[in-house]
Amino acid sequence: MIFRRHSNKIITVLAIGFGLLLPARLAAQTSPADWARVPDILARIIPPTFPAQDFVITNYGAVGNGTTDCTGAFASAIAACNGAGGGRVVVPAGTFLTGAIHLLSNVNLYVANNAVIKFSTNPAAFLPVVYTRYEGTEAMNYSPFIYAFEQENIAITGEGLIDGQGQLGPWYDWKNSGLADQEGNNLVAMASTNLPVAQRIFGAGHYLRPVLVQPFRCRNVLIEGVTLTNSPMWVLNPVYCTNVTIRGVTVNSSGPNSDGCDPDSATDVLIRDCSFSEGDDCIAVKSGRDADGLRVNIPCRNIVIQNCRFQNGHGGVTVGSETSGGITNVFAENCSMNSPSLQYAMRFKTCPQRGGSIQNVYLRNCIIKTTQVGIHMEMQYCTGGTNVPIVRNIDIRDCAFASFSGSSSRPVYMRGYDSANRITDVTIANCRFATAALANSFSNTNRISFINNKGGGF
Repeated sequence: MIFRRHSNKIITVLAIGFGLLLPARLAAQTSPADWARVPDILARIIPPTFPAQDFVITNYGAVGNGTTDCTGAFASAIAACNGAGGGRVVVPAGTFLTGAIHLLSNVNLYVANNAVIKFSTNPAAFLPVVYTRYEGTEAMNYSPFIYAFEQENIAITGEGLIDGQGQLGPWYDWKNSGLADQEGNNLVAMASTNLPVAQRIFGAGHYLRPVLVQPFRCRNVLIEGVTLTNSPMWVLNPVYCTNVTIRGVTVNSSGPNSDGCDPDSATDVLIRDCSFSEGDDCIAVKSGRDADGLRVNIPCRNIVIQNCRFQNGHGGVTVGSETSGGITNVFAENCSMNSPSLQYAMRFKTCPQRGGSIQNVYLRNCIIKTTQVGIHMEMQYCTGGTNVPIVRNIDIRDCAFASFSGSSSRPVYMRGYDSANRITDVTIANCRFATAALANSFSNTNRISFINNKGGGF
């Protein structure tokens, strides 16, 4: 047994060895009893089903030539489907240009093979404003491109493509010029004074970007099979939703803040067999930001991530930085990550502006072929604030970190807020770490256990 001291605390390291071979799959090891919760969570996550009747958008005036505005046709087909008790709204082969699509209960938006939904580059196509959440703060803003508000039994399925055309609209310019960030700061300031959401009006004349897909306060949601690309910012963002299944989806969006999937104050979410390559975090579990997130106070909980693939991005499996409502019971297993442009394979981030907590997070059996930093935990992600969050009870085991890229690479980085507000109770067990450019770094942490890990990272 070896003991190492870092930042006035003892780290226990058991059975340290060296060897950088990457197994096809690490041998199964004993995991915490908390993994026994997963079957019960999955038993509650039941995808919606729909009546066997189709409403083809070309029967409602849509033309798949890529230039005809099909917004009205989508709305008419969705209304007819909903009015008839539900079914599929079918997007056939072709390219269909549209503004905002608003789903209604019992509607499955089915995007067929060789079908493309292409969204307008004109911000006016996403008006009037709707009740939404922008980076964890509630607002009245441009409609998400595909939006549902307080609906049940909704889906987006098929083999087709959903193209936000983010790079062709004004959205990226708003971000790159600083206008979007300034508007975001204005929104946060409004929320800090408890200004009612109905008076936080953005949209026309403002620069808050909409997300690509946002079911808001919905139940029984399925997103399956489709490919999503070129989002104006976040791609998949279920907010205040319960019973969400996202499976077999490909997300490839390299624009600024193009997070792949952000479950936000959601309960019982399965993300399975998906592929992500992003301009920001691939999957980021969130629960609201700052004063507004504390006001809403809805946790994100019971999130299961299985068999997903990650390439480019800031973080692979990420928790935070919006943590105000609390994040608990996150399980990720059997995932693979491989890109020198993936900054952090496993990323945890929050700060005293946020409050809330990150706790009960479990990752196992993941293969990280290439990344810059293996495990990154940060409680000083932003400055200021007095609502210091809690970060504790994180277990990572049976993972292989085969290669680290770049001069700033390192296996593990952990930084708590201060000596009174530490990252606590973290276990890293039975993992393999390649050698990185920099050594592990720890500050303001307590009860960090390294058990039976192997490789040059220790």
